[in-house]
Amino acid sequence: MSTNKELLSKGIKKLALALPLLFIGPSLIHNAFINKQNDWHYLVLGIGIATCVGAVYLAFLGFKIMMRSLFND
Repeated sequence: MSTNKELLSKGIKKLALALPLLFIGPSLIHNAFINKQNDWHYLVLGIGIATCVGAVYLAFLGFKIMMRSLFND
């Protein structure tokens, strides 16, 4: 039972894309709540929420691909 290295590297790339988004998303949301008097408050909040959702999706997809490569499913 060997590991599919192509799928493993693909999964690691997805996780590498998710890592910065995991930090950027909450900081955008925090920034949006700090600057409520600004007109761009709702736009920044929406972008922050979308970034967080994208990070979770990419992390889930990366782990799914890595498990598929490890267990030859």
